[in-house]
Amino acid sequence: MYTGDVMTLETTQTVPLTLSDEGSILIEGSRVTLDSVVHHFKLGSTAEDIAQKFPSLRLVDVYAAITYYLAHRETVEEYLLQRSQDAAKLRDLLEAGQDRAGIRERLLSRLQAPKA
Repeated sequence: MYTGDVMTLETTQTVPLTLSDEGSILIEGSRVTLDSVVHHFKLGSTAEDIAQKFPSLRLVDVYAAITYYLAHRETVEEYLLQRSQDAAKLRDLLEAGQDRAGIRERLLSRLQAPKA
């Protein structure tokens, strides 16, 4: 910011991240997770590519999220690992509750049942 003869620089920057009620980190003002941004970044997508994939994100927020990831890589990687482990536990729990015995036969019998 320029005020008179003196130039001042903002030396702090707000990171546009917020914690959801479910415990996931979201890009502020969207439903896009930090996980998604980091995933695409690790695949080689640029900030511009990511902003195009997620139209609800502002380019400046994508850059800020990537900067945050790069500055806090170890912490973010721990967070991503924990999220992956939690997802695997939930998937196992859901799959354990499903009755798979005879599912093919039940589906075929529904297809062959006379229409009412």
